[in-house]
Amino acid sequence: MVKKILVPIAFSQYSKGILNYAAGIAASFNAALIIVNVINDRDLEAVDKISSLGYKVGVEDYLETVKKERRTELKDLMAEMTLPDDQVNFTFKIGDPTNELLKLVVDENIDMVVMGIKTHDIRHIFAGSVAERMFRKCPVTIVSYRDDDVSDRLLKKFIRHRERGKL
Repeated sequence: MVKKILVPIAFSQYSKGILNYAAGIAASFNAALIIVNVINDRDLEAVDKISSLGYKVGVEDYLETVKKERRTELKDLMAEMTLPDDQVNFTFKIGDPTNELLKLVVDENIDMVVMGIKTHDIRHIFAGSVAERMFRKCPVTIVSYRDDDVSDRLLKKFIRHRERGKL
């Protein structure tokens, strides 16, 4: 039985579709939806380096700004979701995205993860290093979301490759 669904979002053009798809799954199982955005620690290291060069930007200010912007964007993304508020939770994590997501899966007893893909290359079914690592390492079911545009693009690439004898 699916009781908790983790939805990592990167605030890309696919985030709204991923959230709506995951919300539909959550509604059918009456499951909780845990939405997470991981702020990559590499970004914080870059901000720290820029700060050390004398620019007036600090890690704490950067984090505060990013979190505020993303919370606002999340409200827009969630506007059409019909799940009750007590069934949806949002959190930020800081660190390596794959490691943080795997920790959440284990620590929160997640039953399913719904993620998007970002591939432009047929050789990578699950593009994006985070998605690829999650599919290899995650101990629970992962559902790979594709919107119509991505699905059509992948299908066309597959057909072209097959026609050229590359498959």
